[in-house]
Amino acid sequence: MRNLRQVLKQLRIERSRTQKDLSRFDDAIAAFEKLAGNNPGPGRPRKPRRTLSAAARRRISQAQKARWAKVRKGRSPS
Repeated sequence: MRNLRQVLKQLRIERSRTQKDLSRFDDAIAAFEKLAGNNPGPGRPRKPRRTLSAAARRRISQAQKARWAKVRKGRSPS
């Protein structure tokens, strides 16, 4: 009987310690949620993406091709 009482006492102590640890985890989670409150999470709707017209995509493509041509022109042949 004495061993059983000691076991129960130890289990209660362990339960109390675990509850304190869980309380600390809850506090930490709440702090992180406050920090992340301004950022859109996976459950929040996102802003719609802007779409570019075909002409704008063409201008961007031509400008990038001109940049790469300038870079290649500056390289010495190997």
